Amino acid sequence: MYLADEAWPDLESYFESESLALVPLGSTEQHGPHLPEGTDHIIAESFARAAAEETGYLCTPTVNIGVSSHHRQFHGTMWADAPAFRDYVESVTRNLASHGIDRVVYVNAHGGNVEHLREVGRRLRDDGTMYAIEWMWDESITERIEELFETPGPHGGPKETALIQHLAPELVHEDRIADARDGGLAEFDESTGRVHGARTFYDAIDTTDNGVFGDQTDASADAGAELFTAALDHLCRLCDWLDDQRFDDLLPKGHV
Repeated sequence: MYLADEAWPDLESYFESESLALVPLGSTEQHGPHLPEGTDHIIAESFARAAAEETGYLCTPTVNIGVSSHHRQFHGTMWADAPAFRDYVESVTRNLASHGIDRVVYVNAHGGNVEHLREVGRRLRDDGTMYAIEWMWDESITERIEELFETPGPHGGPKETALIQHLAPELVHEDRIADARDGGLAEFDESTGRVHGARTFYDAIDTTDNGVFGDQTDASADAGAELFTAALDHLCRLCDWLDDQRFDDLLPKGHV
């Protein structure tokens, strides 16, 4: 069920019988010369709506702009400052609590949002409002990604390229994929951008000229379909697990 498509009287039965909602979140930021700036929110919404359709849980509208100031040098990138993002997400999540939702899955597709969603989840849990947990699609299938791609890339790489080739192929500039690899940072490891153990970079452009990492030429729509199916299965199972938990068991433990 997609909340924004429903009339309010038709949502009453859901809130009477269910207490879980999926909230998709992404970003609007550069993803190299070959992918749309909406890559992350397209992916997040696709997962959330597919999971809602498969499980019957409620999916909310998508938060399309995230914490992305580290991509600000590239045309069109939009971002929210971290405190404003946290406060906004917390506010809209508390809206759901007013209707009886007491557990939320943040279906997230942007790495820059992760720590802030964890912080919001902690706030909501600590005051007993609800249990909100962050889910990142690629973290649920890390082994499969490593099997498919030699250099998956943390941003704009073959894993995201493959998903958009599957979900929105008309938005992929196929003729620029080799340029994405050649103008970005195809090869990297844990030492990239570090000096004597210190992380020296703040922005994407500090380490990659065109904003992306990895070898995008490894991507394909078939690989994207495989990734989507595998990660969606994890998301649906996470929702079912969370729905089965006693709410009191999800709250903070008492002081020892």
